Amino acid sequence: MKTRGLITLAVIGLALTIVAPRMHGQAGAGRRAGNKAPANTQRMYDPRTVQTVTGKVASIDTIAARGRMAGGVHIELQTDSALVSVHLGPAWYLNRQGVRLEKGGAVTVTGSRILVDGKPAIVADGVVSGTATLKLRDRNGIPLWSRGPR
Repeated sequence: MKTRGLITLAVIGLALTIVAPRMHGQAGAGRRAGNKAPANTQRMYDPRTVQTVTGKVASIDTIAARGRMAGGVHIELQTDSALVSVHLGPAWYLNRQGVRLEKGGAVTVTGSRILVDGKPAIVADGVVSGTATLKLRDRNGIPLWSRGPR
């Protein structure tokens, strides 16, 4: 009888370690401690605010992976009028696309204009660098990586 009780507790504990982080991840948009990027920028994408901006890549940052959440990539884009934070997507997805972004490189970004901590940002659906195009989301903002590996 003791063994059955211990097995039941182990199963419940295992279930909680799997389910609890997923429930926590559903908490909505906001910042995770120590990260520059919002916790869930895909929910912030609004097709009504899509814009195209051109500028130079001022910096490229990779946000470290946390738990089941893959590491993300974001760039700072220097336009003629402002420095804009651009949220791209998970590092593993960008690496598979073969498009290399470089600091100082000219790019054209299309995406949903949002505010993060009161500052302008863009959740990118596409980036053009030279002749290469990096496609990140469909026209509704659904991340292409959510459809599985390609």
